[in-house]
Amino acid sequence: MTTAAEGMELTRTGPGTPMGELMRLYWMPALKSSELERDGPPVRFMLLGEKLIAFRDTSGNVGVMDHRCPHRGASLFLGRNEEGGIRCLYHGWKFDTSGQCIDMPSVPAHQDFKHKVCAKAYKAVERAGLVWVYLGAREAPPLPAFQILDAPEAEINVGMIQRDCNYLQAIEGEIDTAHFGYLHGGHADVSRLDETEPFYFTVTNRAPEFHIADAPWGTQYAGYRSAGQGRTYWRFANFLFPFWTQAPNGEFDSHAHARAWVPIDDDHCMYVFIWWKRARAANSLPQPAYKDGTPIGGTGRGNKLLPNTTDWRGRWRMADSEANDWGMDREAQRTNAIYSGIDGIHLQDQAITESMGPIVDHTFEHLGPSDQMITRTRRRLLIAARAHRDLGTLPPGVEDGSVYHGARSGYFVSDDQRAWQEVYKHRLAAAMHPSEEPARAAE
Repeated sequence: MTTAAEGMELTRTGPGTPMGELMRLYWMPALKSSELERDGPPVRFMLLGEKLIAFRDTSGNVGVMDHRCPHRGASLFLGRNEEGGIRCLYHGWKFDTSGQCIDMPSVPAHQDFKHKVCAKAYKAVERAGLVWVYLGAREAPPLPAFQILDAPEAEINVGMIQRDCNYLQAIEGEIDTAHFGYLHGGHADVSRLDETEPFYFTVTNRAPEFHIADAPWGTQYAGYRSAGQGRTYWRFANFLFPFWTQAPNGEFDSHAHARAWVPIDDDHCMYVFIWWKRARAANSLPQPAYKDGTPIGGTGRGNKLLPNTTDWRGRWRMADSEANDWGMDREAQRTNAIYSGIDGIHLQDQAITESMGPIVDHTFEHLGPSDQMITRTRRRLLIAARAHRDLGTLPPGVEDGSVYHGARSGYFVSDDQRAWQEVYKHRLAAAMHPSEEPARAAE
């Protein structure tokens, strides 16, 4: 059981907290590049409880800084993005993307001291259609070398959805494969399913067994079920420091992707999904269906979002939320048309994790064998955060981003009888890679 003190260590990510300081060692995906236009309005957002603004200057460079003007603390969100910098409305002080003050028009020329004033700014880079931000004090690390980042940008899709809960319970929903046969497929009629349908094995056996281990990037599990005739249905997945997951919701051989659960503050996180357009993943496959082509209810892929606003937490919000019980249809639930009564796999996950409250009370839990990946990941995070706080030990991926390159997730059926980690290595070696040419990948 996770104690109350351990729960606090794991979930608090503000400045000065062990987990918050660990998070600040890594680049964090914060915005879509498309959210910022040259000399366009700045964007409000939050990371790790800090209120920030982002803007794109005349030359196309991105600036990220504390929203407060270092003169009197007025919000630079209200400022004018013009001619190479953001200008505070209050007294006209202007700052470039590095935070350096470059103009003090309200100060007499002989008293000008702009060279001594800097806004609190953070490093920002763009990659894969995202703006990545580094909040740390030490030299910025390399970006994580996920396989998906090897793909040409034209072959990468990016999605973002805010979730109203702590980052950790969102991660734990991702690394819990046992819930799939109930929350998402509890209503599926096994007699109407073809074995080639990805739902088939998760609903014919709703009690998978697990292998769990630490990995160079964090933790890894292999959920497994018998597929008959000496075969095994595998679902491999990963937790990757500090807040990344790779879910088994696609065909392993092409499922290059990464999913971040970035802490906005302790009570909210931003889901950032980066995936390969050529992969056969959950978002690209047709909706799960029976042999006769009838869609399996409640398994839709679309996510209905509200229009973005300029609120601190006004970006990429789901249209359905706790306010309307996540769109639950009690009649669909009663008749078993949809086991949960909620239409949409992501929305089902969102409802469950948000229903726990902003931060789940870990002392209330009674964890079982299917929760081994959760307990292993909590322990891995705690040990890493304490080692960094007490000894200055850097956690995985900070100095060597290449550790992420060996991580892949997905499902497959195999008659390979070797140990599970050997099965994984063998399948990974044969998998499609995003750097491959399409013709080669199709062979």
